[in-house]
Amino acid sequence: MNTFLSRANTIFAFTLSVVAALTFGCFLSTAFEDHRAPVSIKTAKAMVKRVSDFSVSREKNDLGFITFDLKADMNPLFNWNVKQLFIYLTAQYETDNNKVNQVVLWDKIIQRGEKAVIDLNSMNTKYYFFDDGNGLRSNRNVTLSLSWNVIPNAGTLPKVDGDGTYTFEFPTEYSSSRS
Repeated sequence: MNTFLSRANTIFAFTLSVVAALTFGCFLSTAFEDHRAPVSIKTAKAMVKRVSDFSVSREKNDLGFITFDLKADMNPLFNWNVKQLFIYLTAQYETDNNKVNQVVLWDKIIQRGEKAVIDLNSMNTKYYFFDDGNGLRSNRNVTLSLSWNVIPNAGTLPKVDGDGTYTFEFPTEYSSSRS
């Protein structure tokens, strides 16, 4: 009456249900932990240049250069369910053309077991700080913030903003050199 295949199917379905329940229990054991950490951000130097756009029109747009200091201890964020952290520094500002502008300037992946203390001094941005117009020159409200995604073994993928931002202003004149 019960063939080998039907018994194997029953065992497989039961095993899958148990594994799913255990995975959900693992997720619940760390689901309500706070994944925030204090962050210290400062800019050492900020300048803006007027450069040609990469498009066909060859319009002149603003390109910002900053060097920043960043300090954060990510060790308390790691527990048995955290596989890695994807950390990224963003700049947010407002222009006449766009109400909200966000640019990722730097990122890093920290895996479990690696050094999780970030202490950067006079670091250049990893990616271009490019505006689609003239919104960087004389902009007095550029806010740097550090955020991260917690990549767990089991569970959701939360996006967390660090405790601490830094607001700076770009100069009123264009720079002719990067140094």
